This record gives sequence, structure tokens and C-alpha cells, in this order.
Amino acid sequence: MDSTKADADFHQTTQPQMFDNGQQRFHCSKLKTMHVESKKRDRRASRTRRSLNEALIALIREKRWEAITVQHVIDRANVGRSTFYAHYRDKEDLLRSAFAEFLGGVGSHIKWENLGKGRVVPVLELFTHLEEEFHHFYKALVRSRKTDLLFKIGPEQMAKGIEQSLTSWLGDKPQPSLPIAVISNYLASGVLSMLKWWLDQSMPYPPKHMDEIFHELVMPGLRLVLGISEVKAK
Repeated sequence: MDSTKADADFHQTTQPQMFDNGQQRFHCSKLKTMHVESKKRDRRASRTRRSLNEALIALIREKRWEAITVQHVIDRANVGRSTFYAHYRDKEDLLRSAFAEFLGGVGSHIKWENLGKGRVVPVLELFTHLEEEFHHFYKALVRSRKTDLLFKIGPEQMAKGIEQSLTSWLGDKPQPSLPIAVISNYLASGVLSMLKWWLDQSMPYPPKHMDEIFHELVMPGLRLVLGISEVKAK
């Protein structure tokens, strides 16, 4: 259910006129208080994770991976040790989680409605962001020998987001000729293989050209399995 609708339904069913005694009004008030407190905890947890992610990225740019400790991370993020361990097992868990969260969000930016006539996967946006923000960080990871770990978990995490996005877009439409999970893993692996090559080669082509290359390679097959005809430019 849509979260906005869920909130509306929740508040609608907890209006005072819906109840006929004080005990039910008490439970209504308690449920609303719990709901608000839960949202506050979620926001605090999100801010904490973001602070820890940013602290680790900054430290990787400054130090070798082996020299970074959890204490360095929590000092930079200004959080307590117990708070860190409430979210992560160790610094590698933090690194994996940050990378997985970043890649998992790619699926929500795919524009399936453009299948017939334009760009679908946000390769341009992803590569542009990494060109501006990530390249020095990536080089630091290469020095620390951590890129293999990230690109090992990357396809699975990105594929999950793509699968959710594609499933939602398809809805009651005819199903593709291949399993959605296979399509999702194919796209995720293609994006990340191209990204790794691009970064390893010191970004020899601009993001726009990499986006064009990716779509030229994948769009014919993607349209075929999803039963979409290409719309020719007039």
C-alpha cells in the first residue's frame, strides 16, 4: 500500500468519533504516539548512517584502509561506539552497506516508459556523479584492494532495485519473455562491468558517451524480451 494512503487510512480510522469509550480513545492516542516515535527513530537512524558513511569516505581518501579504525570513523562522525555497533559489525560492514545502499537506489531512477524511444537506465547520471564525487575515492579503494569486494556485492544489490522497479512498472501488463530476475541481473551486471572498466581506465570517455554506448548495446535485447517496439524518430 502507498505510504501516504496508509497514513491517511491510519488517521481516518483513529478519529475520536469512531470510538464509543475512553479505553478505545486511549489506545488510539497511544498508537499515534508510537507511530510518530517510530518515524523519529527512523530519521535519526538515517542521519546516523549518513554521517558514518560520509566519515568513512573522507577517511579512505586520507588513509590506507588498514590504518582506518572504527574509532577513527566514530570520531569523524561524532557518534558513540555503541551507536556504531547498533548499525554495523565493523568498518567493512559499513563500507559494504554504503555501497549497497547507493547501488540499490539506481532502480528507482530507471524510466521504463522510455523503452520505445529514449534512455532508460540512468547511466549518464550515475557516471557523472562518480566522475565528480567518486573517482578519488575509487582510487583509494584500489590502493586498499577493496574494489573486488564492492563489485562482488554490487550486481546483486543493484539487481534487487531494478527488479522491484520493473515489477512495479509492469503491473498488469504482459509479462516479459524472460524471468524478471534474469533481466534485472543482466542490466545490473552490464552497468557495473562498464563502470569498473571506465574507472580502471581513468574515465577515457565522457559520461554522455558511455551512456550512449550502454543503451546502444542493451536496448535492442531489452525491447525484445519486454515486447516493446522501437519508436522511430520522424
